[in-house]
Amino acid sequence: MKNIVIGLLSAACALSAPACAQKQTPPAGGVPRDFTLPAKTEFTLDNGLQATLVPYGDIPKVTVSMIVQAGNVHEGANETGLADITGRLMREGTTTLSAKQISEKAARMGGSLDVSVGPNQTIISGSVLSEYAPELVKLMADLVQNPAFPATEIERIKNDFKRETNLARSRPGTQARMKFTMALYQGHPYGRDMPTDAQINAYGPEQVRDFYTKQFGAQRTAVYAAGKFDEKALREAVTSSLSSWTKGPAPRIEIAKPVTKTDLMVQDRPGAPQSTLVIGLPVVDPTHPDYTRLRVMNSLLGGSFGSRITRNIREDKGYTYSPSSGINARYRAGEWSEVADVTTEHTGNSLKEIVYEIERLQKEAPTEAELEGIKNYEAGLFVLRNSTPAGIIGQLNFLDLHGLPDSYLTNQVKDIHAITPKEVQDAAKKYVRPDEMTIVVVGDKKVIDPQLKKFQAERKKAL
Repeated sequence: MKNIVIGLLSAACALSAPACAQKQTPPAGGVPRDFTLPAKTEFTLDNGLQATLVPYGDIPKVTVSMIVQAGNVHEGANETGLADITGRLMREGTTTLSAKQISEKAARMGGSLDVSVGPNQTIISGSVLSEYAPELVKLMADLVQNPAFPATEIERIKNDFKRETNLARSRPGTQARMKFTMALYQGHPYGRDMPTDAQINAYGPEQVRDFYTKQFGAQRTAVYAAGKFDEKALREAVTSSLSSWTKGPAPRIEIAKPVTKTDLMVQDRPGAPQSTLVIGLPVVDPTHPDYTRLRVMNSLLGGSFGSRITRNIREDKGYTYSPSSGINARYRAGEWSEVADVTTEHTGNSLKEIVYEIERLQKEAPTEAELEGIKNYEAGLFVLRNSTPAGIIGQLNFLDLHGLPDSYLTNQVKDIHAITPKEVQDAAKKYVRPDEMTIVVVGDKKVIDPQLKKFQAERKKAL
């Protein structure tokens, strides 16, 4: 029967080929439109805590995030990983509720609650049914203001953290990335290595509570809510549950001064079938006027699946499966890098082709057609990032962290489409300079050393 159906369909297509061909041709993609930021309510409590409420969508759910400017960048020289331990232990309960009770309360609201720690911030976030939005805020307020930091849970938390850290440290990608950031951000928390077992073992409830006391407070906290909610009730919940919180420390992030350093570092991984490459250098941060042009340039060069470096060393040469480049936007600093796991025997050739594509873009601007596809891709990604309540909160937090105006969002699609081929070429010339890059290679040293020496000799000869 199946063969009969297929045969009939084939015959139908043969009799009406133009119609079948037309059905197989996908429609042209639409041009992404400018993003319109929903009307938002902003207010600041007397203790300095800021709140932003954004009505968004018709689904009866709301996402709330309490974001505290307290992360790894606030750790002291002998406190690596302490922010992570603090965040994990914070999830273990308050002075009145256990971790199990917190989870049960969130579940009864139709959602969940989580705590995560990043380089600059600790984020307490949850999503629940709209009617429970005020209750979620009160639960989160209890968590951020009254953490119990139970001593009975700290050993388990530390053991889990050690396992995860050691697993990450064993991966060549982590090894290469850590060497790269440590070289660029010497003397700054961004450039610290991962914590050792001995460092993690040394942390107890006293160190955790001390870090919390020194780094957490209302002045460093912003509350964001996005979704469908009763604005009056939600505002009252924020005000009543957080107004009495101590101001705490003023917002502060030590500004990094990354080093631009021509260097090639190799970490031996005997017998490895692949080499992990990281090649890059410091670039501007999101507050710089060139940042959007730099992003589009990166997408064309190596940051998208159809980018030039990807086509070269993946599609054409087969040296690697998933190379990519990106801009890591830190606070008032940032770096561009290309990362790839390449076959060991093509380590030197991969570096050669990456540099070739950079210099090709510097010498010749892309065509209008090539750039148009990249701009549509970047604008489309931007629109997708704003398609959920969590995405809206992420964008607003990005603005606040970097001190950017709302127009950064509302003009983003327009600004992307205004970029010209020459501006992309100029961005490559100005910011992606191969002979000033830090290169890290993790691989089989006896196999890759001759290749790297040849690569360096050819670069020196070309200058």
